[in-house]
Amino acid sequence: MRVKHVFAAAAISLTLATSSLASPEFWKHEWPDTDFENTSVASWTEILSGGPPKDGIPALSDPQFIRVEDEEKIEDREPVIAVEIEGQEPRAYPIRYLTWHEIVNDVIGEVPVAVTFCPLCNSGITFDRRVGGLVLSFGVSGKLRNSDMVMYDLETESWWQQAIGEGIVGEMNGVELTQLPTWMESWAEYKARNPQGLVMAQPPWPRTYGRNPYVNYDSSRRPFLFNGEMPPHGVPALARVVRVGNRAWPVSRLADVGEITEAGVTINWTSGQASALDSARIGAGKDVGTIRVRKNGRDVAHDVMFAFAFHAFYPSGEWMLK
Repeated sequence: MRVKHVFAAAAISLTLATSSLASPEFWKHEWPDTDFENTSVASWTEILSGGPPKDGIPALSDPQFIRVEDEEKIEDREPVIAVEIEGQEPRAYPIRYLTWHEIVNDVIGEVPVAVTFCPLCNSGITFDRRVGGLVLSFGVSGKLRNSDMVMYDLETESWWQQAIGEGIVGEMNGVELTQLPTWMESWAEYKARNPQGLVMAQPPWPRTYGRNPYVNYDSSRRPFLFNGEMPPHGVPALARVVRVGNRAWPVSRLADVGEITEAGVTINWTSGQASALDSARIGAGKDVGTIRVRKNGRDVAHDVMFAFAFHAFYPSGEWMLK
């Protein structure tokens, strides 16, 4: 309970501080090459500081990998983002590392990818980094919008909204990244399916990997640094939902039945994956299960995010409640 009070106090103080500093004129010293005239952000007060400055959360590039059989640190229930591109060896990106870095820039075969995780929205999405003739490299801006990470690209210093994969400020305003059909699952599930697969090795940074700095966050009543509307239909703000396009299925509904086929997709839920936002040790988190979304037997791009974030970024989205 104490953690919730800390979040609330921090949210109030940071909101007061950043609302008075929400201006490109203030940000220019840190972002001299960003075109703030080109933006889809309705009001700069939507942009808040998450606390760390630009690159204060260090994104990773060119990560190292080891074989599944050589990994000894990750607990079986810990979540990983599984990236399986046809013709390439499967790769797992552990949330124990993404919690502290939020973005991994990698290349799988000929596909440059950005594997991203925003803890405050529980949003884990993998994007193709190719835009037109450019291959972008992404960093963490230190800014939040609707509690969601604002990424930036090093090539144009444009800002991007992680939850929707779209440029919101700068030269890339309005440009959409291609989301790849990857998913979050337990380390045990990934190992069982890919005993010869690859897993990202521990990065060479002084971080308490495997620890959760957001203890009890997904049991909170309100999200951190969020002033928007709460979800409709009585859905709790920090309930997990499966987003496919502009539709959202509550994970609680899926957990009750195991499988649903609706709107042209089949969504499966299986137990065994720990929440990364519950206990102090990620591997001891409550069971939130694993989601797979398929169409005609092939995986479909999706996200498992908090309900408040879906409502914020898809205000006209369809809620698949029953």
